[in-house]
Amino acid sequence: ESGCSRTEPYRRILPEEKWYTQRGLLRRMYGNAETAVPDVPTQAAQSARSARSALRREAEVLETFDSDLLKFNKLKARGKRVMFGKSRIHDWGLFALERIEPNEMVIEYVGEIVRGSVADIREEGYIRRGIGSSYMFRVDNQSIIDATKAGNIARFLNHSCNANCIARIILVEGQKKIAIYSNRVIRMYEEVTYDYKFATEEEAQKIRCLCNEPNCRGTLN
Repeated sequence: ESGCSRTEPYRRILPEEKWYTQRGLLRRMYGNAETAVPDVPTQAAQSARSARSALRREAEVLETFDSDLLKFNKLKARGKRVMFGKSRIHDWGLFALERIEPNEMVIEYVGEIVRGSVADIREEGYIRRGIGSSYMFRVDNQSIIDATKAGNIARFLNHSCNANCIARIILVEGQKKIAIYSNRVIRMYEEVTYDYKFATEEEAQKIRCLCNEPNCRGTLN
């Protein structure tokens, strides 16, 4: 051997040589006595066991104190396959592409969160520009989700007086989100609907309901 790495061919270090090298390094660090040399494989196994135990403890904590964010992510992962298409109720609607059991999350209502005063100004602007439908969903007294220009296909959900879904508000990291849940079995290709529950208005401002269900109230508001 010349001692020059450029002239020596590559040679794989065998496991026993690697172990011997490690033992020699440890002896130099801890002394020559065999009892002073730590058992490397045992320490590694102990470290691995400790890591697994820590992960189990963390999982138990998360399972016990499951945050809204984790719950919401789990729900989103179970979101159902849906599509939009022409509706017999009104214009476009949302339709199930699979059978949906009761109390399952169907879809999140996504849009831009704005204050009520901003939503009023936007709605007037939509009317002036000839946008016939605005897709606004009230979260609480202060916040409204506007999905008119920034949203997902949940905005095509139509109203029905015999709705197969309900809306639930979920708090995720301090932010309120709207999730649409089924309240009964929804068959494949059935239109997904929910009750808008508009505030009652005077007769001149009534909006006619087109759901044609046997229990139809006649108006949305």
